[in-house]
Amino acid sequence: MAVLNYPEDLKYTRSDEWVRVEGDSATVGISDYAQDALNDIVYIELPSVGDTVKAGQRFGLVESVKAASDLNSPVSGEVTAVNDKLDGEPELVNSDPYGAGWLIKVKLSSPNLAAEMMDAAAYEAYNASR
Repeated sequence: MAVLNYPEDLKYTRSDEWVRVEGDSATVGISDYAQDALNDIVYIELPSVGDTVKAGQRFGLVESVKAASDLNSPVSGEVTAVNDKLDGEPELVNSDPYGAGWLIKVKLSSPNLAAEMMDAAAYEAYNASR
């Protein structure tokens, strides 16, 4: 099994999304654990700029050669950016899940939500127990 990476500056959800909060903005993606479990990602469906996302609710879909999985938003707010590179290069999520493979950016309607998520150590322990 691959050695998985869990950056300390991110928060994580039980559904394997990560969030990086900067002021009233958040960047959202899927974790190294999720991309590793999905294997080769071939398609990603994302919302449009201006759409509203709600914490815990579906905002998109990721398809791999093995499975299709819903993407659940870790935060609530308005989508301010979508990673358009993923249209032509969905494999960026596999190769760089915390960098070039980010999914959406959100202007937060309630910035405190990230405080309820797992830190890197808790998420790593959660994954080890699955």
